[in-house]
Amino acid sequence: MPTTQQPGPGNGGPGRTDGPSEGPTPAGDTGRPAERKTSGRPRPVRNALLVLLAAAAVLGGVLVVRPVLTRTPESAAPPGGAPGRPTPEHPWAGSPAEPWPVGAAGITMPDSTPATGVFDEQQVAANLAAVKAYLVAADLDPQVMAGGNGQQVLDLMQPQDADLLSQALAHPDTGHDPANWLSRFDPAWAVPITGEVKVQGKVGFESDGDRGMLVHADVTFVYALRPGPEAAKPVPDPNGGGYVRVDASRLVDREIVRRVQDFRFYDPKHYKVTPGKPRLGKGSSDFGNNRCDAYSGYLEPEFEFMRAAATGPAPSGPATDPYDRTKPLQDSGECGTLTRS
Repeated sequence: MPTTQQPGPGNGGPGRTDGPSEGPTPAGDTGRPAERKTSGRPRPVRNALLVLLAAAAVLGGVLVVRPVLTRTPESAAPPGGAPGRPTPEHPWAGSPAEPWPVGAAGITMPDSTPATGVFDEQQVAANLAAVKAYLVAADLDPQVMAGGNGQQVLDLMQPQDADLLSQALAHPDTGHDPANWLSRFDPAWAVPITGEVKVQGKVGFESDGDRGMLVHADVTFVYALRPGPEAAKPVPDPNGGGYVRVDASRLVDREIVRRVQDFRFYDPKHYKVTPGKPRLGKGSSDFGNNRCDAYSGYLEPEFEFMRAAATGPAPSGPATDPYDRTKPLQDSGECGTLTRS
């Protein structure tokens, strides 16, 4: 009779690093969400920010941080988009994502699903479908984007990962932020102005030997949003003379979220896992046009009128194009400026 064991430490939870393993480790998997790497400064509103989330894990008591490489390089986004500013009628104006596919159609899946690792052709296809379902639920589901409780995602996860996400949803903080897992917005701060999300990315897979198979996802999601009532409160006039009230009904800005995530499927004959559900391996994300040092449990886009009224210190990180998918995500730990949003 085959033995069943827990997947070992380092094999579960966004931000975990899957180092070489001599075999599964019984019980005690301590995966946790990826740490948000920022400049560590206070959180004044300032220039458009790119928040980098590095893959990290505690292995043998040592914090290991390493960049996550893009496994499926793509051409850089064209240098310019359509002229003009986004509006409620044309939320993608001026964005290189305007010609991108909408929603799940933008996630390119493998053309074939041959037997891999311990799984046959049909099982490989089912595992890939489970990963796509997770990406859709976590980053494209309207209820999740509107600030929902993420139950749609929890239902697709292995119990160990679901427990970690549930804890983060209940008590978000710097080390346990559900925004590291889900693309969700607090309606008080930001409201999707359209049900469309522009998407570009790829999913690939490889054998994990007698343990099972690995699936690699590298996907960029672009959201068009208007300020919620909290974000649209009057702000100080940079020219003096009191406060400026914003007409939020016409203001549109975008947030660009790139997620690089590994998923593991273990052989259910030898591991204590729910068949057909992935465990989350190493992963990282960057948030283009998000407020720095924000750990509310939601993505917090920074709108243009906020940047105009910025009074805090200048960002310390490099200028970055959030649409450029040819480069791997970096772990500089700094908040930088965007070349475009």
